[in-house]
Amino acid sequence: RIVPKRMVPFSFPLSKCALWDPVPMGDVIGSHITYYRNPKLSMMEKTLRLAYRHAKQNEKELFSCFLLGTLAVDEDGEGITLTIDRFDPGREV
Repeated sequence: RIVPKRMVPFSFPLSKCALWDPVPMGDVIGSHITYYRNPKLSMMEKTLRLAYRHAKQNEKELFSCFLLGTLAVDEDGEGITLTIDRFDPGREV
């Protein structure tokens, strides 16, 4: 398969001891979360309401925040589910 130009090979930091042979073996393949799996997004209503309220109260037009959650492979192995269950407004500084 052809690998898009924007993808780069994995690289690891240098170390004194390696647990595997770093010489590449086999064909190059692309690794993308949606290539083999069907993604689903699940979000808690409370989390969405907190983020919305924070956005409405914020005086800036653009602001930063974090949405935290878990990523799990479905039982059938055909899909992945991202469950967002926490909102963190972050720090202004």
